[in-house]
Amino acid sequence: MTEVEVQYFAVLRERAGTSRETVATAAATAADLYDELAQRHAFGLPRSMLRVAVNDEFADWSHRLQAGDRLVFIPPVAGG
Repeated sequence: MTEVEVQYFAVLRERAGTSRETVATAAATAADLYDELAQRHAFGLPRSMLRVAVNDEFADWSHRLQAGDRLVFIPPVAGG
């Protein structure tokens, strides 16, 4: 198991019921982790609608997770 910190914004924060959490996961990649969390929290947004950042930098969904990584899943933001 790898322990990572995940931060949520907007609709993802509402669904998760928190703005951040520490997750112990067997997920190998950012994509695997999102899929796991999407099922747990019923996010309903496909990865194609999101960006992912790892350790404060935009990353590919194929980014291999390491203990202590900080991930942010960034949903589309409406505004004017």
